[in-house]
Amino acid sequence: MKKIAVIGCSGSGKSLISQFLNKKLDIPVYHLDSLFWKANWVPTPQEEWDTIQKELVKKEKWIIDGNYAGTLDIRLSEADTVIFFDLPRYICMFRIFKRYFQYRNTTRPDMSADCEEKIDLEFVKWVWHFNKTQRPEVLKKLEFYSEKNIMILKTKKEVSRFMASIV
Repeated sequence: MKKIAVIGCSGSGKSLISQFLNKKLDIPVYHLDSLFWKANWVPTPQEEWDTIQKELVKKEKWIIDGNYAGTLDIRLSEADTVIFFDLPRYICMFRIFKRYFQYRNTTRPDMSADCEEKIDLEFVKWVWHFNKTQRPEVLKKLEFYSEKNIMILKTKKEVSRFMASIV
């Protein structure tokens, strides 16, 4: 494992597992949220966004944490390992609200400076509908990249087992 794409719904645990892998494997982590969102939640223009990711995947080692379906192929094509958090909706919903209250009025560690933690109806709907709208597309892409080392973690127990297996 040298190039690891960590994907899944918001609140699934992508950032936590990325930090864990960083400590265990000494591979740098790149949180896509912190690269995409500029101060005060201003998005990066698409062309610049594509370039940022194309440059990241050229590196010898990386852990890239985040979804961004429009650029997922950039990461999947270069990854040797893909970790897909396919957890139930209720876990992700609980965690996004927990994260909101934990970081309210501050910026969380895996986010750009000056992007205070927020939650709005659009984001809640995105998380609520992820398994219906985004998940099928992710699974289809993973079939296309079946030669990669792909781990689909569906329960907290599977996540724990995976973490315990990393030496």
